[in-house]
Amino acid sequence: MFTKSLKVTDFTGQHIYVGLDVHLKSWMVSIYSDEFELKSFSQPPDALKLANYLKHHYPNATFHLAYEAGFCGFWIHRAFKEQGIECIVIHAGDIPSSDKEHKRKTDGVDSRKIARGLKNNELNSIFVPGEQQEADRMLIRGRGKEVKDLTSIKNRIKAFLKIYGINIPENFTAGNWTNSFTEWLNQLSFIEPSSKLLLQNYVQQANFLIAQRKQADQQIQALARGSYYANRVKLLTTIPAVGILTAMTFLTEIGDINRFKNIDHLCSYCGLAPDCRNSGQTERIMGITRRGNAILKTILIECSWMAIRKDPALLLYYKQLLPRMNGNKAIVKVARKLLNRIAYVMRHQQAYVIGLVA
Repeated sequence: MFTKSLKVTDFTGQHIYVGLDVHLKSWMVSIYSDEFELKSFSQPPDALKLANYLKHHYPNATFHLAYEAGFCGFWIHRAFKEQGIECIVIHAGDIPSSDKEHKRKTDGVDSRKIARGLKNNELNSIFVPGEQQEADRMLIRGRGKEVKDLTSIKNRIKAFLKIYGINIPENFTAGNWTNSFTEWLNQLSFIEPSSKLLLQNYVQQANFLIAQRKQADQQIQALARGSYYANRVKLLTTIPAVGILTAMTFLTEIGDINRFKNIDHLCSYCGLAPDCRNSGQTERIMGITRRGNAILKTILIECSWMAIRKDPALLLYYKQLLPRMNGNKAIVKVARKLLNRIAYVMRHQQAYVIGLVA
């Protein structure tokens, strides 16, 4: 009688690298070992299914997964973490690529680049916020999107009026959307009924967005008064030009300030670091980088224009810069100094003193 012995494959001590190119309806998966590419395949967007596949085909291996930051957020990272599998989220611009891969971009090429980058230890994870921080951040970002949508619909109304040669009265040109302005719009008459209907649609959309923005403001203020944020918001609002909304934006976008090793690291994250082009003995310093958190960059620039009107020390610094550069470049340097103050308040939990030179 013959017996068949089954040898169970054991990958203990082996590393498996998995690159994911994630899309709404499918994932492209590329799997590498330390020696070579093992396989590539497409599957439905299901983290548990992929985790079970890896554990079944490569039992006891140490898995390393990565995917690009994008529309899907961080749920994939958290799903694999629950399965005990390391999964990092990476910046798309940090993936090493050849010229050929740039020109012949496919899902398979993208997933292989990620897996290869993992294998070669060339990829670093971006910061993954906690679920509370992410949810609070989305609430505040949602408010910003409503403001953009409101600006868009107001511009549509202005363009609509120009088409019909209708001038907005001077008492409404300040830009504030008042009840009187709404009444004036509703009283306008047109030869064709469709024109009136379209304007009414625009006005209804604008009024809805205004109500949504007010509701979001109330929700953010309530969040700021909660025990988790109240003390930090109170300290940040001692800085000139920093209100509740700005303070909450910084707290939810940055999270733990101690994850930044120095002010240069923080400036880079906020998009205030300059680009440079070095070759041989030639060094060229360009404008501020296009990378970084666009929300924080915009807020810092806007706050800096207000801060120089309220803080004598920042105004003096701004004036000292003007002989060497134009106002827009000078305000970026003021923004770096303002960010330094914000970081100090967040790191040391101390109120800001106006006029202090630093």
